[in-house]
Amino acid sequence: MIKVNEYFSGNVKSIAVQNSDGEQTVGVMKAGEYKFSTSKKEFMFVASGQMDVKLPGESEFKSFSNHGSFVVEANQSFDVIVKEDTIYICRYE
Repeated sequence: MIKVNEYFSGNVKSIAVQNSDGEQTVGVMKAGEYKFSTSKKEFMFVASGQMDVKLPGESEFKSFSNHGSFVVEANQSFDVIVKEDTIYICRYE
């Protein structure tokens, strides 16, 4: 089943699918600043664009661009600054 998600007044949109690889989303973030919370472990992959991310427990932002990736454990929050519209893929565990 395919599900469409929309967050932050439509500035973040994704399409979710669950298949033999598990639950995943492909989405787009419009330039802006966002705070996300997780309910599952998230494996984020930047397909195109750039995002600066302050991961849980970190004091500084780290930059992730084309083909960069990071992991956020379940039940955590993280901050994201997107300077240009960015495409991402997220896998959940």
